[in-house]
Amino acid sequence: MNEPSSLFEKLWSRHVVANLGDGFALLYVDRHLLNDLAARAFGVLATRELPVRRPDLTFGTPDHTVATLANASAARENGNPYVTDFRAAAARYGIKLFELGEAEHGIIHVIAAELGLALPGATVACGDSHTCTLGALAALAWGIGQSESVHVLATQTSVQRKPKTMRVRLTGELPADVEPKDVILYLIGRLGAAGAAGYALEFAGPVIERMPMEGRFTVCNMAIELGAKFGLIAVDETTLDYLRDRAYVPSGAGWETARAAWQTLVSDPGALFDAEYTFDVSAIEPQITWGTSPEQVTGVGGSIPLPDPLGNAAADARQRALDYIGLRGDEPIAGTPVDFVFIGSCTNGRISDLRRAAAVARGRHVAAGVTAWVVPGSQAVKDEAEGEGLDRVFKDAGFGWGNPGCSMCAGAGDQMREIAAPLTRIVSTTNRNFVGRQGPGTRTHLASPAMAAAAAVTGRITDVREIARHDA
Repeated sequence: MNEPSSLFEKLWSRHVVANLGDGFALLYVDRHLLNDLAARAFGVLATRELPVRRPDLTFGTPDHTVATLANASAARENGNPYVTDFRAAAARYGIKLFELGEAEHGIIHVIAAELGLALPGATVACGDSHTCTLGALAALAWGIGQSESVHVLATQTSVQRKPKTMRVRLTGELPADVEPKDVILYLIGRLGAAGAAGYALEFAGPVIERMPMEGRFTVCNMAIELGAKFGLIAVDETTLDYLRDRAYVPSGAGWETARAAWQTLVSDPGALFDAEYTFDVSAIEPQITWGTSPEQVTGVGGSIPLPDPLGNAAADARQRALDYIGLRGDEPIAGTPVDFVFIGSCTNGRISDLRRAAAVARGRHVAAGVTAWVVPGSQAVKDEAEGEGLDRVFKDAGFGWGNPGCSMCAGAGDQMREIAAPLTRIVSTTNRNFVGRQGPGTRTHLASPAMAAAAAVTGRITDVREIARHDA
């Protein structure tokens, strides 16, 4: 009789081409995803006169450097060397490219799910650390660097160190107006930014089981902010309902065969994990970061913590974060004035995210002195939002409405200047609030789409539950 296996163990063991010793293995890659920063990897291939091993399993889209609100076609396409070089490389090597303006274009992690490029049981590698987003589909998905991208392009394999396993179970009932983004920020605050370093992290429990698919993507997206390379959620009916009839998903008899196989992609009862945690999320409130790491987070009703007066390395780091962000400890975070709001990214640029933000913005207006942008995560999201009239809600409220792309999340300003000025205080639905992430000297607070919209219309960090009570 076989020993009970975790979901991670099942995925890993099925893809090992060779064990390399010292904990390393050569893994077969089922899908290799590329963005517009991959042009350098193609340059190495050309120099070494190497072919792409499996162009039929390689897919790309320009997302990191494309203009989103600077919507001139020349700026989005012909004026952008990252895009033109990427397009030329894709044509040379026979790689499918989802082009700007096409119905399938968008942020790579968003469209990989929308199109069914990432499937349960598959290995997915991409030159972006937030590839772990796709683990919500029970895919073993991870980010790789440029040199690793060259290796995958040439061999369709990747050398990886096998991590330990961790499971985080979420119990209880999420309170009203608490979103998946709040859940993952809360976990990062509790476990720390390195709390899952060296682990493959599975999210489980009744809260995850009740969570819609798009919320699961948000949770897995920020597994990397917990230090985990891999974030995973087991297959269930929510997963299968999401995948049915997507472009690259098997259909007909193939669907029934795939469905039966995918239903086995769960951790077996009795499977052992190297670390396990359980959190009751019944009492958490909307979250907001106060510092320069996602772990520096508090409930919106809380106060900014004071550094330890005795001083240590952690206290010094906390004080540096407060100095940079321009806040003081032991003060309420709510009421902090904001200058800019950004809603979008592979974390929170899906249609459900835009619906939640629009529900707050509807009938209101962006506060004086605040700039607010909404950038859909894909063309499909943009089209659906416009079909529902969400773009009109945002425009009527004074938000900018953009084309798909990473925009301010990636600091795409190197090419398109979609960044903010120094000392700008930003409430953002993105995944990182690092020093200078959204422009040199900018001060970023991470939050959910509803919390971001609340900040936009009030001009300050605001508990979105106040707006919900007013609307009721």
